Amino acid sequence: MDAMPARTRRFVARTDNGWYCSSAMAVSSSVPSLGLACPEFSLPATDGKIYSRDDFAAAPVLVVMFICNHCPYVKAVEDRLLALAREYTPRGAQFVGICSNDAATYPEDGFDRMKERWELKQYGFPYLYDESQTVAHAFDAVCTPDLFVYDHDRRLAYRGRIDDSWKDPSKVTRHDLADAITALLDGKKPSPDQVPSLGCSIKWRQD
Repeated sequence: MDAMPARTRRFVARTDNGWYCSSAMAVSSSVPSLGLACPEFSLPATDGKIYSRDDFAAAPVLVVMFICNHCPYVKAVEDRLLALAREYTPRGAQFVGICSNDAATYPEDGFDRMKERWELKQYGFPYLYDESQTVAHAFDAVCTPDLFVYDHDRRLAYRGRIDDSWKDPSKVTRHDLADAITALLDGKKPSPDQVPSLGCSIKWRQD
C-alpha cells in the first residue's frame, strides 16, 4: 500500500531553465519511525555494478536518498547533496541514491538517463535503479528527495529535509541533514525534532 503523505501543497521550484510553476501538489515525507531497521536491497547501479545494503556494512553511517532526474525539488538541492557527499564520504558516511520513478511515464528517470546524469554531475556515490519499486515500498518512501540516515547498526536515526531553504541556498540557517550525519559520526544521536523533506511524489507504476 502506498504511504500517505504527511502534507501537500502547491509548489514553485527552480529548474535548469529558471522558475517552473506547477499545479501539481508537492508532498512531504512521513513522520520518521526512528529505530527501524534499514530494509535490504539489491539493485543495479549506473556504474554497471549491483549493490546491496550489506555492501556498505563497514560504513558507520548510511545515507539513502530517494531521488530522480526530473524533479525540480531534487534539482534545487542536488548540488548541496553532492557537496555533502564529498564532505562526509572521507569521514565514513556512505551515500546511496535510488531512483524508483516509473520510467514509462517519466522517461527522464529511466536508467540510461540516470547514467547520463550520474556522469554529468559526477555524483561520487552509487545511483541505483529500483525499476520494480519494491525497494521504495520497503522503505515507505514518499517523495523526491526522501532522505534516510542510518547508524552503524543500520537503525533509522534521521528522516527529514536537507536544510531549511530548499529554494535558495543563500538563505539556509539550519543544516538538518549535515547536523544529523555529524552527530552520528561523533557517536551521538541526531535531534528527534526532524522536519519532513518536501518534494514531488514518487511516480508509482499503474500496472
